[in-house]
Amino acid sequence: MHSTGTQSCTGAGEEKDKAAVSLIKATPAQAPAPTHAEAPDIQSHDTFVIKKTLSLTAGEYVVSVARPDGSEGEPVAYAREKRLSLRGQVTVYTDASRKSVLAAFKGRDHEVGYMYDVRDASGQSFGSFHEDAGASFLRRTWQVRQPGTTKLTCRERSRVVAFVRFVWEFVPYLEYVPFIWPYRFEYTESGKPLMTVTKKLGLHTRYVLEILTPDIDRRLAIAHTLALDALEAD
Repeated sequence: MHSTGTQSCTGAGEEKDKAAVSLIKATPAQAPAPTHAEAPDIQSHDTFVIKKTLSLTAGEYVVSVARPDGSEGEPVAYAREKRLSLRGQVTVYTDASRKSVLAAFKGRDHEVGYMYDVRDASGQSFGSFHEDAGASFLRRTWQVRQPGTTKLTCRERSRVVAFVRFVWEFVPYLEYVPFIWPYRFEYTESGKPLMTVTKKLGLHTRYVLEILTPDIDRRLAIAHTLALDALEAD
């Protein structure tokens, strides 16, 4: 009798142990702690639309993925230009709340004039650009560098439009009037076109950024597109 009772208890205990093991196996591994929303996957896109609005102290930009018809699709970045900053400073955020930084750039003294380092949220540099002062006399020209991969020369395409824009800046009061005629910057490496930025026709400031190679960091491309506008008067 006692033996049978012991076996019964032992069997019940084994069943409980098996049930516990079964429960452990059915329970998934401990989930990681929740994290903040990640930045949009902009690297998978090739064409963006950048629109600008003005306030008294800052220029506000919205960067959207372009739809096939050229219109603005999903917003992927928001930027603010500190207009009173002497060296030009722009911060690009992942959302409209401006809580998460995608990229930022600010000018620093350099032998070529101002050098602009493009940094991520942690302050790590992943690219740079500077204006080629000599070549920019007739057509604005920039050198854009992505360490270890790409060295781009950015140049205004039309000499005629470039000259008109140059004169426009020196006509009294016209500096406060938007230049409505479209113009384009082309980015090349060893003569091969890799990217374009086109200012669209109209009173509102609107650019279309087209990237022709997967190697270019989209954050750097967006940052320099913003620089073409934000540093226009520098």
